[in-house]
Amino acid sequence: MTLRLHDTATRELRDFEPLTPGRVGMYICGLTTQGAPHIGHLRFAVAFDVLRRWLVRGHGYDVTLVRNVTDIDDKILRKADETGEAWWALSYRNERLTSEALDTLGVQAASYEPRATGHVPEMITLIEMLVDAGHAYVAADGSGDVYFDVRSWPSYGELSNQALDDMVAADDADPRGKRDPRDFALWKGTKDGEPSTASWPTPFGPGRPGWHLECSAMARKYLGDTFDIHGGGIDLRFPHHENEQAQSRAAGLGFARYWLHNGWVTVRGEKMGKSLGNALEVATLTQSYEPLTIRYFLTAAHYRSMIEHHEGSLEEAGAAVERIEGFLRRALPDVTTLEADPATEIPAEFAESMDDDLGVAGALAVVHDHVRQGNIALDEGDRDEAAAIARTVVAMTDVLGLNPLSAQWSGGGSGSEAELTDALDALVQLQVETRQQARAARDFETADKIRDALAAAGITVEDTAGGARWTLSKKES
Repeated sequence: MTLRLHDTATRELRDFEPLTPGRVGMYICGLTTQGAPHIGHLRFAVAFDVLRRWLVRGHGYDVTLVRNVTDIDDKILRKADETGEAWWALSYRNERLTSEALDTLGVQAASYEPRATGHVPEMITLIEMLVDAGHAYVAADGSGDVYFDVRSWPSYGELSNQALDDMVAADDADPRGKRDPRDFALWKGTKDGEPSTASWPTPFGPGRPGWHLECSAMARKYLGDTFDIHGGGIDLRFPHHENEQAQSRAAGLGFARYWLHNGWVTVRGEKMGKSLGNALEVATLTQSYEPLTIRYFLTAAHYRSMIEHHEGSLEEAGAAVERIEGFLRRALPDVTTLEADPATEIPAEFAESMDDDLGVAGALAVVHDHVRQGNIALDEGDRDEAAAIARTVVAMTDVLGLNPLSAQWSGGGSGSEAELTDALDALVQLQVETRQQARAARDFETADKIRDALAAAGITVEDTAGGARWTLSKKES
C-alpha cells in the first residue's frame, strides 16, 4: 500500500516517497517557550506523533524527527520584562513544562530537540550564504539588522499561494532599515533596553536571530540540505514557513520535500489562545481528566481539521476510551499492561484509512468495530477469539498512541500496582457474584444495592447474555 499525504505546497495528495529509501527525515516547529502549554499548543505534537508512529509501524521506515525549541524570541523577552524574571530562566522553566506535558500525552521523544540559542554559528553561516548570493542585506541605518530581500526571490509566496504585492508588511523589525516593508529579519541588532545576555557577536554586529532563520539553520544541521517532511500548525504556514522555505532555497538548499500542516483546537470557533487563562493547560486538565482521554480528544479528528473544544467534548472522548479499555480488560483479565506485538497483523481497513492522509477517524471506526466484535465473542463464550481481537485492538491503538494497556497510561505496571489491580478485580468479582446469587434468588433489592454501591465507587456493572461484566467509569458525584 502507498502512503498518500496532503502537501500544502502543491495543495494536493501526493504519494509519499522518501529521499533515501527506508529512511525519513522530519522537522516540526516546536513551541516558543514564553508560557505554559495548553492543549491547543500541543495539537501539532500529537498529530505528528501519529504520523511518525505510522511511518514506523505501517511502513517500516527509520524516522529521524527533529522538534526545535524557540528559546529566544520577542515574546519571551517581553514576558520576561513583564515578570521581572531572567529571559533564559523563564524560557527554560516553560521548556520543562512543555516537555512534561508532551510526556503526559504520550508524545514520543524527538530524535533531537535543538534550542535556537545553541545554533547561532549555523545561523550566521546561513546569513552569509544569503548575503553572498544577493538575497540578503545589512540594514543601512547602522542598526545591525540583516534582512531577506523578498523581491530577489521570485518564488516568494508559493507555499502560501500569495502574490508579493498582496502581502502585508513584515512586523518583525524596525521598518526604517528595510528596502521593502515585506522584507523580514534574519538577524536583529541589539536594541536599547534589551538584556545583554540576549545578544551574540556576529560579523554584522551584536544581536539575536530572527525567528524564521532559526528553523532553517537547525533543520539543515540535523537533517541535511534536503529532507522529507516539514510540519507544523496551519497558522505557521505564513509567514514563518513561507520565510523558512524562501531563505533556505535562496541559499541553494533543497529544504523540505513535503509540507504538512495541522488544524487548530478552537473554542467557540476561535483559535484557542492565552486569553482563556490556564483552564485548558495540560497540567490543569489532568486534575479532572485522564491523560489518555486528552490524547484521544486531540487524536480522533483528522489532523488537518479544526477540533472544537466544548463542554462535554472531553467526556465524549473519555467514554470512547472506556469502551476500548473495558473490552480489553474483559478479554484479557490476567493482563495488567500489554505493549503492541510488532508481529500482530494490522487490519487492512485500518491501514487503508491511515494511508489516506492519516485518516484517523476511519482507523478509529475500525478499532471500535473490533471492540464490538470482541464483546460479542465474549458474550458468546469464545474467549480465544476475544483475546485475539483484543491483541489486534492493542496493535491498532498503539499506532495512534491510544493503547489503554500501555505502560504509558497504566503507570508502568510495577509490582505494587499489579497487586492492587488484582486485589480490585478479586473484590469486584466477589461483589458481582454475590449480586448474581441475589438475582437468582429473586432478591432484587439486594442486587440493586450492590450495583448502586459499585456505581458509587466508579464501577459499572453490565448484564449481558454471557453474564455480568464490570468496567471502571467516572465515579458518581
